[in-house]
Amino acid sequence: MLRLSRRQFLPRSIRKLSTKVIGIDLGTTNSAVAYISDSNNKKSAKIIENEEGQRTTPSTVAYDKDGKVIVGQRAKRQSILNPDNTFYATKRLIGRLYEDDEVTRDKKNMPYAIVRSPTNGQAYVALKDGTQKSPSEIASEVLKYLKHCAEDYLNTEGGIEKAVITVPAYFNDGQRQATKEAGKLAGLDVLRVVNEPTAAALSFGIDEKQNNGMIAVYDLGGGTFDISVLDIEDGVFEVRATNGDTHLGGEDFDNVVVDHLLEQFVKGAKAVSRQDVLKNREAMQRLKDAAEKAKIDLSHVKETSISIPFFFNSEHLNVKITEDELDSMTMHLIERTVEPVESALRDADIEPEDIDDVILVGGMTRMPRIRKLVEDIFGKKPNVSVNPDETVALGAAIQAGVLSGEIKNVLLLDVTPLTLGIETFGGAFSPLIPRNTTVPVKKTEVFSTGVDGQTGVDIKVYQGERGLVKDNTMIGDFKLTGIKPMKKGVPQICVTFDIDADGIINVSAMEKSSGKNESIKVVPRSGMSEEEIQKIIEDANRNRELDNKIRTKIELLNKCDIMLSDTASVFEQYRDTLERNVKEHNREQDLVDIVQEVNDLKGIVDEIKKMDSDKILEVDVDSLKKDVDALQGRSLKVFQELMAKK
Repeated sequence: MLRLSRRQFLPRSIRKLSTKVIGIDLGTTNSAVAYISDSNNKKSAKIIENEEGQRTTPSTVAYDKDGKVIVGQRAKRQSILNPDNTFYATKRLIGRLYEDDEVTRDKKNMPYAIVRSPTNGQAYVALKDGTQKSPSEIASEVLKYLKHCAEDYLNTEGGIEKAVITVPAYFNDGQRQATKEAGKLAGLDVLRVVNEPTAAALSFGIDEKQNNGMIAVYDLGGGTFDISVLDIEDGVFEVRATNGDTHLGGEDFDNVVVDHLLEQFVKGAKAVSRQDVLKNREAMQRLKDAAEKAKIDLSHVKETSISIPFFFNSEHLNVKITEDELDSMTMHLIERTVEPVESALRDADIEPEDIDDVILVGGMTRMPRIRKLVEDIFGKKPNVSVNPDETVALGAAIQAGVLSGEIKNVLLLDVTPLTLGIETFGGAFSPLIPRNTTVPVKKTEVFSTGVDGQTGVDIKVYQGERGLVKDNTMIGDFKLTGIKPMKKGVPQICVTFDIDADGIINVSAMEKSSGKNESIKVVPRSGMSEEEIQKIIEDANRNRELDNKIRTKIELLNKCDIMLSDTASVFEQYRDTLERNVKEHNREQDLVDIVQEVNDLKGIVDEIKKMDSDKILEVDVDSLKKDVDALQGRSLKVFQELMAKK
């Protein structure tokens, strides 16, 4: 008997909604949710308004005295009276260790407590009663709220289970994993995490043929900065290069204004110190709100006044700021976006004039001085046809439509931002996947052991651009054991890097003869700031020639070691036969000389292997290799002559 599920009896429209995939821009300051609408047989992405009729929702979460969760604008409104239990900009903490420099800076500026998790060492937030919450938990409350808004709008209670969520392009594996964890906590199956500038390009180029071409997306939001270069043609969105800073955004601009206001207040106040005000969380929250409002105002007017009655010790704060003053005090932040843009253009191998359109994304791009900077870099006015607050969510919805099958003929090709590889003998970095490689990607390379009889190897995974692992960042490690004892260089160890469409890394290793295999899902031990990333690339460029010299010497040294070991092994294997033949043909001295030279050269190799990489530079490994080659040739000749006589 044929059995039908209840879902098969539901009206078609309801069945369709039950599989709807929404797109969410989980922002540092504001978040938004969108879906694919099918109106008049034309599919397009549309923003879903929240309960208050707003198209974006503040990424703010608060807990009242009864522990009830408050999200969005309502949480923001009560923040002055409840600063200890109101959390915002926690996206800057997600997936980060408590000891990270970025976290240390945030601790000085946030009115709430940032603490070290006793379980994983990551940065968590703490309520006034000491209860700890992970940034993923805070993000999940925002996602739950947006999910609820989508279900109400689409009239499908409990029917939204799948989503696409956006992340900054330079989010590392740990931060991406933490974002997916937030989705899971919110009851969402996160089908894909999409880079924010890529999502913006999707929403820009999906409808109009004239939007085909080379596109640069300049994305400066509340907490992060990204720049991506994409080639759009006939529904194929190919990311050519990406760069950015995971700790640069509107929050930093707000903090500069806060410092300025605080300085002006202390100057005019009676017997009030800066530290006194900083310790008062309620006062700092009021100051933060006023600074943010002033910054937004100055994107539209030339001058604004900040007035906070009875700000501190019954004294009022009254300060005027002009647009020029704001530009001047934040110019160091604005200029930090220049180097990532130039790096992305270099990596994409194009000039600024090759860019057909520059899209501005993120609320900070409304600042006139930032628009002027972008115009100066690219030699053309940026395209302001997209809404910088909504375009990322719309792009996420488009990608959701592609995954659900609602949108056809669109292909998204994203990239990985940093080179990935493993450590090999001598501390060398063996890259497997170069930066800006299109993902998803899977690549396998074969390595071997460096010691006779080795039954296990440590697989250490690094990211960076330098030739030696000591100059890169280790993001994970595991051990492959159970290898059969063999001569060094004989086992074939296949190391595979598999990066999925979310940019999440899986690394596996297998030894062919034994079939032993191990794998890990790499979770980086810490995130990296843009300064660190840029330093990695600059150091790599500056030291490339030096790194190559050290690497070449190490590789030659490895070859010498294997050749000498092979020669010694062969002579040992046939020692009895060789000794009989050398006596019969008076060749004893030849054999003694070869064995002695093998031992001498092997001793030299062993000594060099103990040296630091800087010392290896001083060694003439080329001459050593020539001596080893000559010895191997002479040894082969003697061996063949003696064995032929046998």
